[in-house]
Amino acid sequence: QVQLVESGGGLVQAGGSLRLSCAASGSIFRIDVMGWYRQAPGKQRELVAVISRGGRVNYADSVQARITISRDNAKNTVYLQMNSLKPEDTGVYYCIADVYSIVSPRVEHWGQGTLVTVSS
Repeated sequence: QVQLVESGGGLVQAGGSLRLSCAASGSIFRIDVMGWYRQAPGKQRELVAVISRGGRVNYADSVQARITISRDNAKNTVYLQMNSLKPEDTGVYYCIADVYSIVSPRVEHWGQGTLVTVSS
């Protein structure tokens, strides 16, 4: 069984910064792509950023200049550094990971989500 546990969400004023973390644990052989999605109130879930095991990144256009994704493969952890936050960044941020476990092929796992609220 694989679990993703996110942390680092909270309330921040516009212009502020937050750093989200997501640690994967369990029967993990290897993790390929890791990343973050978010869902704003009343809107569909959308991609924020993803990073390959080798470090190749892809960002949503709306966040590219303000957000940095990184990962620590040894710790099975992905990070999201968010700067110059805007009220429209408010939402639940979900971690994803493509995990190869010891007993099964690639499975996409999702975290439970962490709430980010940006006040104006």
